[in-house]
This record gives sequence, C-alpha cells and structure tokens, in this order.
Amino acid sequence: MAKYGEGDKRWIVEDRPDGANVHNWHWAETDCLEWSKNLLIKLLENQTILAGEGNLFIKTKKVEKVEGEAYVNVRKGKIIPGYELNVNISWEGEAKDADGKSLLIADGVVEIPYISDENADEDPDVRVIVKDEGPIGRRLKDAFMAKGKDFVLKQVRVYVDAMANGGPAKDELEVKKVNPKAAGAAAVPPVAAPVKKVEVKKEKKKEGFKTIKLSEKFSCRAMNMYEILMDENRWKGFTQSNAKISKEIGGEISIFDGSVTGTNVELQEGKLIVQKWRFGSWPDGIYSTVRLVLEEPEPGVTVVNLTQTDVPEEDRYGNSTVVENTERGWRDLIFHKIRAVFGFGV
Repeated sequence: MAKYGEGDKRWIVEDRPDGANVHNWHWAETDCLEWSKNLLIKLLENQTILAGEGNLFIKTKKVEKVEGEAYVNVRKGKIIPGYELNVNISWEGEAKDADGKSLLIADGVVEIPYISDENADEDPDVRVIVKDEGPIGRRLKDAFMAKGKDFVLKQVRVYVDAMANGGPAKDELEVKKVNPKAAGAAAVPPVAAPVKKVEVKKEKKKEGFKTIKLSEKFSCRAMNMYEILMDENRWKGFTQSNAKISKEIGGEISIFDGSVTGTNVELQEGKLIVQKWRFGSWPDGIYSTVRLVLEEPEPGVTVVNLTQTDVPEEDRYGNSTVVENTERGWRDLIFHKIRAVFGFGV
C-alpha cells in the first residue's frame, strides 16, 4: 500500500504531454495541513464562551498547536479526506463578585488530542485544564465544560464538514463542474500532432473488503507483549486515550476513546490474540477479525504477526481511506507507540 505523499504505480495513469488531468482520472492529492490550521484558528481563536453569566467571563485566546496531517484526495470527482490532528487552545476565565470586583483571573488549556476522519461521525475527546486548581479555578473549569465544550465540538464539526466537502480543493472542483467542456477542450492536443496512446490499467473490481497483514519485531519477551496488548491501563498509557479491555473470551473491548469496539474470540497467553474489531464510522453490523500471533524466535526478541480480515474498503460516508488509515493506525498509533513508551525498539 502506498504511503501518504507517495504514488502507487499500480494506480497511476501515464501523464499526458499537455499535463491535463482529464476527468480527474489521476489521484489529485492536496496537502491541507496549513489550510486546516488557518480554518481552526478562525473557528476557535478569541471566541467568547461566557459574558457575565453567573459573574463569570470566559473566552478562548489562541490556537497554540495543530499537529498531525491533513490531506484530500480527489479522483474522478470523488472526495476522499484524510486527517489526524492534535489541537490545543489556550483560554482565560475571570470570576467577579456581585459588585463586579475581580476574584480571580485564571488561564487554561483545551486539548483535543485526536480529530480523525476515522471517527468523523463521532465527537472527539475534549479535555479542559485550568492552571489554578483552587475553588474558583475549578468553578471556571466546570463552567467551560458546561458551556464551552459544546461550542468547541460545534466548531470542530464545521471543520470536519469542510474537509468532507473537499477542503481547499473544493473551489477547484466547482470550477471544473461549471465549465467541464472548456476544460476538456483546452486539454485536447492539435489534431495533426501525434498523440501518444495512454494505457489505462483496469482497476480490480471491488469486492468490498480487504485484508491487512503486518509483521513487526520488538525487543521483549512474547509474554510482555501479550500483557501490554491485553491490559487496559497500559493501553491508556501508550495511546493517551481511554480503554476498556476484558481478559475473558467473549468479553468486550473498547479502545481509542471508544472509536474501536469489539470482543475477544480466542486468547492464548503469550501466543495468540483473536478479536472482533469495528470502527464507529463503519457501516452498521460490519466487524473485522484481528489475529495477532506472537512468536519468540530467540529469547528477548518477539515478532508480532498481524492479520486483519474483512476490513471494509469504504466507511458509511463513502470515504475510501479505511484500509490505509487502519494499517497506518496499527503502525503509528500502536506498534510505534509501544516501542517508544516501553523501550521495545530493536
């Protein structure tokens, strides 16, 4: 599978001499990170949350951080957004008494650790932190949670909808829809000029589901890896998100703040984990099967062989990045994090 920013030669049609992307046959990829930063700043900076209700005054100050990746793929007019962002916003609150005298001015931070296309239909986790944890500081924090959290989520949904509509590529798409004939005419070379034949490789007919296979090596014992993968507290630690993991066959699992849910199918301590997995953005009733085989070819070296079958090619919204994002999630958000947090790098 091609990585973000790289082409996959199986799906590239040979370029025309005039450089035209006729009917958007090629994948047209637009980097949206800077555009995302600008839109989130517009949506979230200097916004009033409370203007005196209960003698409290709260406003957001600055979008301090927008990290991650954001891009839009367009092919034959179909929009396929992809994004994983970590956003921090500073805020300020002031409490006054009945006479208007200031009791406390406190600073805080709003953390949105994971805004992703994988859970576009779900509200992301929003964490509100206040630097003064005294009674008045906690009152300001509670007020932000009660009134400001919904506002922040509403603004995030505006961003999510904008990405679903093409982000910065939307204007280009609308221009092509308005005058498709003119665009096509400009792309046609003179009749007398020799035209190089362009061979188009036919795409394999979609069957609807794909299989992901990965093999990763770690510097640890197989039992260590098994315990990490089956312990909800360690999941919380290396993913920085909520997790609930049963250690019983038939027991339920919930990871990444509930974005992934499922059940245990088969468990062999130190050797095998088989689970049913689904993302909240998948069509209802669709579950993939995750099979993790733990092998220890030599003491202190463990190889994890992952096979995930029945992964849908599209989510319920028609986005075709499910397989790519799932594979990237295993590498970057699970395996890489385990190496970094527990020191299991080889």
